[in-house]
Amino acid sequence: MITVGTKAPDFTLKSKKGEAITDIQLSANFGKTNTVLLFFPLAFTGVCTQELCDITGGIAAYESLDAKVIAVSVDSPFAQDAWAQKEHIGLTLASDLNKTVAAAYGVLLADLGGFGSTAARAAFVIDKAGVIQYAEQTPTPHDLPHFDAIKAKLAEL
Repeated sequence: MITVGTKAPDFTLKSKKGEAITDIQLSANFGKTNTVLLFFPLAFTGVCTQELCDITGGIAAYESLDAKVIAVSVDSPFAQDAWAQKEHIGLTLASDLNKTVAAAYGVLLADLGGFGSTAARAAFVIDKAGVIQYAEQTPTPHDLPHFDAIKAKLAEL
């Protein structure tokens, strides 16, 4: 996994919300806001739904800490959008369908329960300069990141 103090690998991924398909570029936040980058294995699964619904419900806490949240999975942007609409997820979801971003961050699992490679559950705090200030990959996909530690790190920035 990529470590604290490392320049965050930049990326441009597709996102779909309703009819609009947009490009999400990490470096668009550099110089403007901190970024919480969340990797999650798969849309429409229990733990991922819990995690992203909880973050959606508490998004004001991240905004008050001058941070934008981007959640990345290997699902297509169409599947992500259908899931977001069904579960009322209000976060920016980004599709790493080619699995290059998860690999660049060192959080690509070779196989998850026989379903093939997916992103691990992981969290990164990236400061305005584009440097990773917090990095965590959970022990298993069933475990959630330490969101209190993420907020504490954001409060320091």
